[in-house]
Amino acid sequence: ASFTDAFGVGGQDTLPLAIAFNTDGTKMFILGLTGQDVNEYSLTTGFDVSTASFTDSFSVAAQDTQPTSVAFSTDGTKMFILGLTGQDVNEYTLSTGFDVSTASFTDAFSVSAQVTSPKGMAFNTNGTKMFIVGDTGDSVYKYSLSTGFDVSTASFTDSFNISAQTTAPRNMAFNADGTKMFVVGNAGENVNEYASTSASTTVKAGQAISAT
Repeated sequence: ASFTDAFGVGGQDTLPLAIAFNTDGTKMFILGLTGQDVNEYSLTTGFDVSTASFTDSFSVAAQDTQPTSVAFSTDGTKMFILGLTGQDVNEYTLSTGFDVSTASFTDAFSVSAQVTSPKGMAFNTNGTKMFIVGDTGDSVYKYSLSTGFDVSTASFTDSFNISAQTTAPRNMAFNADGTKMFVVGNAGENVNEYASTSASTTVKAGQAISAT
């Protein structure tokens, strides 16, 4: 990795906590703690933040006053906000994909049985797997969804401890096929990369969770 560029979001929120993009990188979303909202930006060149400009915002304060992470379904018609106050994942429906001005609250799913301080969230590409990372237990928690991107159908499956790399994980991401997992840690101030040695979704000692 090498540093390329930067884009300031302080005009919208002074405590940005999470980031997400649409599939082609022409939309960027920043979750802010100060405004308790999702700020949407348009990029004239996909995944080039130097071409970004603010578009709109959507408040999530009615569901959680301490939002910590944001994720979207592949087509952008579902948005998910992880909340520290409610210790849950809040699901929203967007009538226009990746347009937060069209969002409306749908449902919520509690993760408090596994983690009381949830900080990061990710889905696999078809939404049948959801992953939560948090300070409690220093682990990545995996959930299965019987209906993709419908948190009302979620159930806890397994977990993977990452305390050997960081004791304060903040967020995570996967590559497209789920064979690589990346966890950003506050304790080490670094990005930790994990490789799955199997296409299985079963967690085994010494290997990362596969999102496939």
